[in-house]
Amino acid sequence: MFKSLSSKKSTPASSSSSLPLSKTGSPVPSDATSATLGDSDGAKPSELLIEASRRNNIDLLQEVLGISADGEARPGSAEIINSSVDALGNTPLHVAVLNGSYECLDMLLDVEGVEVDPVNRMEGNTPLHCAVVYAEEEPEHAIAIVDMLIDAGCDPRIRNKQKDKPIDLVLATNPELRKILQGAEMAAMMGPSGEDQEAGQDVEDSGSESE
Repeated sequence: MFKSLSSKKSTPASSSSSLPLSKTGSPVPSDATSATLGDSDGAKPSELLIEASRRNNIDLLQEVLGISADGEARPGSAEIINSSVDALGNTPLHVAVLNGSYECLDMLLDVEGVEVDPVNRMEGNTPLHCAVVYAEEEPEHAIAIVDMLIDAGCDPRIRNKQKDKPIDLVLATNPELRKILQGAEMAAMMGPSGEDQEAGQDVEDSGSESE
């Protein structure tokens, strides 16, 4: 699923500003990144995940998750992603969406077992809610992010603490985004595709005949 899409808010992974931060707030040299993973005086893996997601730092994200050449993350990566939160209760997925970190979001969603509909602590928003909020600033880029989240299985029917679904947050000036979310809601309510339903019916009929 990995693709490349530029963003005004994303920072290239090779940039020096993409370095993880120590607890003092100073950048950690790239050759010391691996040391921080097990160093109690450095940043924790959860902090590095949040930082990588904020800055769209693919190299750091790959290192923290131990992603191999074939794109597989090390065992336990999903649990680390699902349990990592910033001060506002945002997971790496929320942070990546709010900062337009398309490539990092793509990589996070590719990790088997990652929760695609986590809710943050402040508003109870899912990453899909956050993508709609981000659309107020970068509408075109946000649509690509929304498409990715929907393809990954995010549920557009989830309501936040204000009882709003993602579609309820869409501005009137963005009819394209509203149309995408309406289609996603309809698909979610319909469940399996017609082909799947027919296949299921064939299995049932076959079972009945064998009896």
